[in-house]
Amino acid sequence: MDLAGSVVGVRIAGLKDHEGFFRKMTTLILNEMPKAGYSSILNDFVESNFFVIDGDSLLVTCLCVKSFKWGQNLHFFYLVECYLVDLMRNGGQFAVVFFKDAEYAYFDFPELLPLRTALILHLQHNTNVDVQTEFSGCLSQDWKLYLEQHYPYFLIVSEEGLSDLQTHLFNFLIIHSWGMKVNVVLSSGHESDTFRLYAHTMESTDRNQSFSKENEAVIQSAYKSLIQHLEERRISALAPHFEHLKWNDMMKEACQTLFLLQCLWPEGSDIQRVLCVTSCSLSLRMYHRILVHSNCLSLQEVEDFCRLCCLCVAFQLHLPLSQRACSRVITCSWLWDSDSFLKMNKWCEHFILSNLNVLGCWNLNLNHVSDLYDEQLLKNIAFYYEFESTQEPHLNLGDSIRRDYEHLWNAVSHLVKEFDVGKCFPLRTTRRPFLGQKKSVIQEISLEKMPSVGFIPMTSSVIDEFVGDMMKDLPILKSDDPIVPSQFKEKTSDELLHWHAQRLLSDDYDRIKCHIDEQSRDPHVLDFLKKSQDNQQFYGKSLESISTKVIVTQTTQPKEDSSGASGKILQNTKPSKITKKKKKKKKKKKKSFLKEDQNKDQQKDDLLFSIEEEMKMNLHSGIRKLEEYLTSCASNSVKFGVEILGLIACFKAWKEHCQGEGKISKDLSIAVQMMKRIHSLLERYPEILEAEHHQYIAKCLKYLGFNDLANSLDPTLMIGDDKKKKKYSIDIGPARFQLQYMGHYLIRDERKNPDPRIQDFIPNTWQRELLDVVDKNESAVIVAPVSAGKTYASYYCMEKVLRESDDGVVVYIAPAKSLVGQVAATVENRFTKALPAGRTLCGAFTRDYRHNVLNCQVLITVPECFEILLLAPHRQKWVERIRYVIFDEVHYLCREVGAKFWELLLVIIRCPFLVLSATINNPTLLTEWLQSVKQYWKQADKIMEEKFISEKQADKCLNFLRDNSYKNQSYEVRLVLCEERDNDLEKHICSVKHDDVYFDHFHPCAALTTDTIEKYGFPPDLILTPQESIQLYDTMAHVWEAWPRAQELCPEEFILFKNKIVIKKLDARKYEENLKAELTNWIKNGKVKKVKRVLKNLSPDSLSSSEDMVKMFPLLVEKLRQMDKLPAIFFLFNNGDVEKRAGSVCSFLEKIETKSHPHTECHSYVFGIDEVLEKVVKMEKTQKRCIKKNPKRAEKLERKLMYRAEYINFLENLKILEISEDHTYADVKALHTEITRDKGSTLDRVLKRVRLTRNGKELKALAQRGIGYHHSGMYFKEKEFVEILFVKGLIRVVMATGTLASGIHMPCKSVVFAQDSVYLDALNYRQKTSVTRCVGICAHHQVSSQFCSSIQFRITDLKIASDSTH
Repeated sequence: MDLAGSVVGVRIAGLKDHEGFFRKMTTLILNEMPKAGYSSILNDFVESNFFVIDGDSLLVTCLCVKSFKWGQNLHFFYLVECYLVDLMRNGGQFAVVFFKDAEYAYFDFPELLPLRTALILHLQHNTNVDVQTEFSGCLSQDWKLYLEQHYPYFLIVSEEGLSDLQTHLFNFLIIHSWGMKVNVVLSSGHESDTFRLYAHTMESTDRNQSFSKENEAVIQSAYKSLIQHLEERRISALAPHFEHLKWNDMMKEACQTLFLLQCLWPEGSDIQRVLCVTSCSLSLRMYHRILVHSNCLSLQEVEDFCRLCCLCVAFQLHLPLSQRACSRVITCSWLWDSDSFLKMNKWCEHFILSNLNVLGCWNLNLNHVSDLYDEQLLKNIAFYYEFESTQEPHLNLGDSIRRDYEHLWNAVSHLVKEFDVGKCFPLRTTRRPFLGQKKSVIQEISLEKMPSVGFIPMTSSVIDEFVGDMMKDLPILKSDDPIVPSQFKEKTSDELLHWHAQRLLSDDYDRIKCHIDEQSRDPHVLDFLKKSQDNQQFYGKSLESISTKVIVTQTTQPKEDSSGASGKILQNTKPSKITKKKKKKKKKKKKSFLKEDQNKDQQKDDLLFSIEEEMKMNLHSGIRKLEEYLTSCASNSVKFGVEILGLIACFKAWKEHCQGEGKISKDLSIAVQMMKRIHSLLERYPEILEAEHHQYIAKCLKYLGFNDLANSLDPTLMIGDDKKKKKYSIDIGPARFQLQYMGHYLIRDERKNPDPRIQDFIPNTWQRELLDVVDKNESAVIVAPVSAGKTYASYYCMEKVLRESDDGVVVYIAPAKSLVGQVAATVENRFTKALPAGRTLCGAFTRDYRHNVLNCQVLITVPECFEILLLAPHRQKWVERIRYVIFDEVHYLCREVGAKFWELLLVIIRCPFLVLSATINNPTLLTEWLQSVKQYWKQADKIMEEKFISEKQADKCLNFLRDNSYKNQSYEVRLVLCEERDNDLEKHICSVKHDDVYFDHFHPCAALTTDTIEKYGFPPDLILTPQESIQLYDTMAHVWEAWPRAQELCPEEFILFKNKIVIKKLDARKYEENLKAELTNWIKNGKVKKVKRVLKNLSPDSLSSSEDMVKMFPLLVEKLRQMDKLPAIFFLFNNGDVEKRAGSVCSFLEKIETKSHPHTECHSYVFGIDEVLEKVVKMEKTQKRCIKKNPKRAEKLERKLMYRAEYINFLENLKILEISEDHTYADVKALHTEITRDKGSTLDRVLKRVRLTRNGKELKALAQRGIGYHHSGMYFKEKEFVEILFVKGLIRVVMATGTLASGIHMPCKSVVFAQDSVYLDALNYRQKTSVTRCVGICAHHQVSSQFCSSIQFRITDLKIASDSTH
């Protein structure tokens, strides 16, 4: 229907006055349609955010699908579900809204009324879709309140209805949505691919919003007149079928019929039987009462028609869909009299379905509400008994169909009390036809008119397996058909072409830049290769301090003793001399060992003494040294002694503090350190503790005010009077104190028994499972938080393959080229191996460069490059060498760009694989899919093996089993999960108030709504810190003072905390789960308002923002430094902005320095610079003398002098600047250590690499202030420069784009989102915040994530998006 003409001819009473406004409203919408943007509606508006679908628009859109045939209810519901599945599959969370007023638009189409009602029932009872039916209309106050509370990102509406009046209703909905600042998405024209759904979006612009506001009164008036007119049409639509009976009368009749059936079938029934019986009985009663004397069908003929309807339902109950789909297509239509009764029957069905709620708890099965009417089946039955049946009707029915039919008709006869409806058989007691007669009532297709098109005959085992019996139903051309040869053209063989780009595969590999010939034996080339390898090892060593492991192939035989027989002869000839020498050597060794032990003991005693003295002078500094010593110490007894020493120091410091400053306000950080030592002693060294130790610990607890805990440890302990105890008490319960102040120190459950496969640490249970996977050649999906240890499985897998042979290959697939270099460097640093000539340990392959790709054992690459190698026919020999494939950051599988490569590789690889990610939404589903792929290959391998055996090619079979790369592999795919993050992640919102930067803590629960909790519960990845659990409890107790479970869930009374000295992380997690469950129960028990108050109270108090956040950005960085939240990474989404922000922070520090006192005291590292400078100058003089003596080495020495001069210049700059700690963000201690250690060689080498790069000079200047930036436009040496200095602590403030979040190893304390972007969706948010991890080895360091004001208004929506995808 033409929308432009929807107002033409509107001359109805009550609408005439608003005809001009209808035209004006329609014109506005028509003008906006060409401006509608066609885009991905879920990506551009942040994935998984909430939106609304107009239910009637959904109905109209599916009815207008070309393939839909009227009267086929099941097909209609299939179209509806396909539409909704497209939205759900792409991560959509939505509600479907059916307005009560919208029902009026169907009174001219009575056959659609029961269909609409059935659709509502189906969505409510058979799906998980949120269906809203309580709103009267789109202009109601309830609907307006709903939009204000949920604020959907868009509303899906149809631009055209089935009639002019319905189009007007849709127009009102569109105008009102714009007025509420909600965008409109047109329901038609949707297209979807694997990950995105594209549609036309009409935005809520200022012009559209002003139209709604300016015409608010007119809109209300026009809408009321339209609804009044539709109500009048309802009366006129009912009159031809029910005469004087009104709407309410028919609703009462329907209720009465349902009550009678409930009494007849008290055990319940299904919707198909119930609707058939009730609608037929109600139709017969109404027809008998009203139209029995008219000139339409007689009552007996109507009874016959109802029998056909009952028989049709009996067929629907028993016939499978495959048989129903093969039924004939009856082209003739119902006669006018029959059609009139059919419409009456549809009205009755609508009345019945609308009153199903009166049945209460009656057992009504609504599973088949989508299959209530099949017009083609009914026409087939009518046609058969009118024109084809020559036998008694009941003889042609099966027993089950006949019994069901008799059961239905007997129920109809019981419900119709006014007259006798007759017996079940015969079905037709009259001869009047219900169908119109034509020459051909059955649809026939003339084969002569069909064009000569079809499938070309071919044989393929793959097609035969997947297509199966479908081939016989497809049109297959004959081999001599002239169209067959015309389809073949001369072209290059398909196997040499890229599978989608139609390019020669060799081009993609050969044209990628390779700096050198990898097979060359030229000395210069070999020298270059050695330097490259050294640089890689240096880069890897700078990123992680791990010693290189020498790999020896297991198949290598040990060399014979070089001494051989001569050694034996020597032993026989001079045994006495040898034994004397050996004795002397043994004595010397013993003396040296004793001296070493004495020296070590002396060093240990000196170190412990220095730690003890440091703790007396400065407790916190001493504690840091103590913990550093504990990490390096291997003896438990020594560790125990150090812990006791720390506890004694903390106890003394606490007593002194309480006697002095603690009288005014207590420093609880001392109490925290004391409890931390107590936790460690009781949990890690219980077998060493003795009675005196227990007494001392109890004494410490008593002084803290934890009397119950002290008595549980030592009931005999007595301390002074109560006044003294109060002076030392912290006045907080022990459970609350541990949760509130020690959350990040709580001990996690860890295994204590070592694993012989791992020497460096004791792996957890899930890490041991990973090792088992690799040992058994299995595949696995590994989902664990960042820094949890999942990458170690990759290195273990590499080591296993390297030890097995010199031929096996491990392929490591990184998501981006920026990660390839870092992983390659890490591998080079971790492993070294003596390989045959022409073979190397590690290679890399990206779109920009390739190095040692085909001759390495560990290949680091990206998906698109690995696909090139995997599909190349002439590289299958190399493919057969692959033993394992590791997919890192596999969540890129759901990205819009490049996802096809990930999916293809996961399907076609034959060897075992490891799939790693920290942010997979549904790992179980991914595992099941990968398991199905593996099962397919298992079957394929079995068929291949049987084929060899059946053809009696024993030799080939043995060679195949021996040579293929996937031998002895398991076809199992395991799911390995680690749900606990090693470090707690806190969230803050940054705001600017009074020209200063403030951070307001953002409680994760504040991002939720009551509707979200009610429908989806608490998202599984919404994790609270122990402090946030306490905050949630306090807020709940404050909002509901009479809360019945307040005492039970009080931290001091909670069953897992009561009288417990050591509260573990798992205990805190169970407490959190109890609070979440309780809050959910509040909603279920009707305490929704209280929950809303809780969520509101948890939100930050004020979120004021600055007009120019760019100007205030340096203050934000400075604030983080003051809060000890550096190092930090600041994410922006534009390369230019990244560099500008770094420059602004550097300028800020320079301005502060110029304003400060010129005699600012510098740190001791300046004196270290003097020492290094003196040594470097001496070396420079020595090299100059060498140049004169040895002219052959002059060129190389001059180059070294040039680098040395640059290094001297850098050191002199540091000295001249005399940068104090206040004027640089670098870690001063780390800088001093780096300069004085190894004569600053590491720093010298890093500076040398960026000497000639485009941004080298700027990066060095920024690095002197502890600042850097990182984005995709930088040269790889520049990015490595920033990464190395950041890991070493010389740079602690980095501005970066999203490339840094693709797995780059740069651990930090804080992450700041300094810009907003449509690309900042749920996945990107998780990925970027995942780089916050503990610095160093400590797994209990507190970290936090801050948000800038530019994102503060979207943080709630972003968090909901992040949580509701699960």
